[in-house]
Amino acid sequence: MLEAIGVSSVAEIFERQIPQALRLKRPLELPGGQSEQDVYAHLVALAERNTSTEDQLCFLGAGMYDHYVPALVDMLCERSEFLTPYTPYQPEISQGGLQVMFEYQTAICELTGLEVSNASVYDGPSAVASAGYLAKLDNGRGRFVVSAGLHPHSLQTLRTYAHGYGVEVVEVPLRDGVTDIHAWGAAIDEQTSAAIFAQPNFYGAVEDAQALAAAAKSDPAEGNAADTSPVVIAQVDPLTLGVLAPPGQCGVDVAVGEGQSLGNRLDFGGPSFGFFAARMEYLRRMPGRIAGETVDVDGRRGFVLTLQTREQHIRREKATSNICTAQALNALAGMAYMAWLGRRGIVELGELMLARTHYARERLAALPGVEKLHDQPVMREFALRLDGDVDAIRRRCIADGVNPGVDLQALTAREEDRGGLLLAITERRTRRDIDRLTEVLGAAVAAERQAVAAL
Repeated sequence: MLEAIGVSSVAEIFERQIPQALRLKRPLELPGGQSEQDVYAHLVALAERNTSTEDQLCFLGAGMYDHYVPALVDMLCERSEFLTPYTPYQPEISQGGLQVMFEYQTAICELTGLEVSNASVYDGPSAVASAGYLAKLDNGRGRFVVSAGLHPHSLQTLRTYAHGYGVEVVEVPLRDGVTDIHAWGAAIDEQTSAAIFAQPNFYGAVEDAQALAAAAKSDPAEGNAADTSPVVIAQVDPLTLGVLAPPGQCGVDVAVGEGQSLGNRLDFGGPSFGFFAARMEYLRRMPGRIAGETVDVDGRRGFVLTLQTREQHIRREKATSNICTAQALNALAGMAYMAWLGRRGIVELGELMLARTHYARERLAALPGVEKLHDQPVMREFALRLDGDVDAIRRRCIADGVNPGVDLQALTAREEDRGGLLLAITERRTRRDIDRLTEVLGAAVAAERQAVAAL
């Protein structure tokens, strides 16, 4: 091979191709090799530095949640038929994987109240950004109107995408914990490509999704057959949809979200999957791939890839996304989890989280130096304002074996979130756990106030 291309060694290839200024002129600073036993001991020592949700009482949330994952999810995901394949290009040998996609899509449609779902996307934030691109493709306009209640990671991802295709992102502020409906309506005009909000929002508040969707929709001008309304996009929490009205019933056109809470573990924040559902009219604008049902030559039920809108499958200028990996194994976990819960189970789980969230919020807000960030209804997650340095208070709680939640300002970088603490309640947090949190957080706030007063 070297002779065929006219060089004497591999090193000569690098000499010819890499400029001197870019070359490392010293050996790599790598330690010497170790035996397998020594490497194992080193990895054990590293692992012992981690703290898991099994080691402390955890109220962390902000997009990733500590839900119980039943054993059947692991059992199915570890089967070699699902664990090893990639893309099911050959349907004749991929019926199991294709049926999983089809059943997953059906479940997401039923959950969101929308007509079509894809076979998953990379994660929640990229699902939001891909939904924005769908709107841009659909109407060609140059502005996204976005609620400040959108998850900050989703907002950052959306801004990154939007910069690439020249779309302005207009952020609408919150009022009393929810999207300011008057500012929302005023910001949306004929140049708005998409109107995007979260349900519940990042601060845990339940939005009036129907009012937001209605305010975003505009009637066509008289004599004009074209609807000038933007595409209404909602980032939704799937496990709240057993209690809250599905987005499809609220006038939402596209519903997206993070699927981690559906049978996927925390695992340092991933991997998980994003879900993406829409009205039928947006079918050919959706990213990723869609599995469909058909019959074979003998009339037997079968499954195939119906649509693939990746740039590697169709002409690049016609592609709706070039980063649309279907997280098929993680979506399988989501499908297994939803089947395990069932129609009644997801309602019962939602009602349980609703009741425990209310109990926790009222108990904690009664503590001296602690107050609610807002008075809106909440579900699974809520925000408090602490009288004291949130980071210092969190460290005190963690020292007592309780992680009380997330420092709001650390995630949003908003001055108005200074002193904010975001807490998540799942079915794994019992009433006794909440009472323990109340005791520890109350003591931490009191100790921090006392320490500041002594300065």
